[in-house]
Amino acid sequence: MGDGQDSEMTVQAALRLPSATVEIVRFVLPGPVDTLVGGSDGYKLNLCLTPRPPHSRACFIEQWGPHRFEPIGDVFLQPPGHRVHIRGDSGRQAAVVCELRRDVVERWLDRDVDWTDRRLEAGLDVTNPHVRSVMGRLAEEAHRPGLASPALGEMMIGQLAIELGRFCTAIEDGPATGGLGAWRLRLIDQRLRETQLPPTLAELAALCSLSVRQLTRGFRASRGCSINDYVSRGRIENAKRLLASDESIKAIAFALGFASPSSFAYAFRQATGVTPRYFRQRMVRAAA
Repeated sequence: MGDGQDSEMTVQAALRLPSATVEIVRFVLPGPVDTLVGGSDGYKLNLCLTPRPPHSRACFIEQWGPHRFEPIGDVFLQPPGHRVHIRGDSGRQAAVVCELRRDVVERWLDRDVDWTDRRLEAGLDVTNPHVRSVMGRLAEEAHRPGLASPALGEMMIGQLAIELGRFCTAIEDGPATGGLGAWRLRLIDQRLRETQLPPTLAELAALCSLSVRQLTRGFRASRGCSINDYVSRGRIENAKRLLASDESIKAIAFALGFASPSSFAYAFRQATGVTPRYFRQRMVRAAA
């Protein structure tokens, strides 16, 4: 299954280690994406270094119906042996792709992970901030290797494997109970995509016709993370989109409700591993 267009993928840098392969890749997608990605032997993580193309969706074709496509987050996981059908809009994109050997991750799991429907869906949007941070650091090491780069890379892969193991085991085995309805989750996502001041919990609760307590408990049951963390992440995603524009970093900081450009830079680096200025420069290079 192809995308119907002459898409182009370029490996810009790579770090090849005994336990994993790390590549910085650049995609040029001249038309809508509609492609099937085969399963691999390892755990494959994809972190967007530029904003992910709009309407990016994925379907695990062996487990889900052919018409079920769920949104892809900033970081998504493709478990061993699972093929995924991806759709999205055209555009340019840079990403860091890490493929970890299966045993490197599963040594930290008590047992083999049963990739249930819920786990697969959660893996399309890995919410663990430490996974993002380590992947960002690996991307820097692949792009600019330094002293003892292979040894440092192996240590970072070890940390990434542990964080990924924690993420996998944190997703409850059973079906989610007490979660929010799909329509409420869509309302929250739509509000968070608006590039303005982030919403308060009271605003989101009113939007969903719930109390704040019902909202926070239901959201955690549905998404496996706190709604405060999710709002913070949405704020960073909006920042990434604004950094693709000509707006100054100072104007972006205040537009998103940060007290100062320095507080914005600190929050952005904590979430992505790089400064807003470096992220903007990276997007310019990817689009070149």
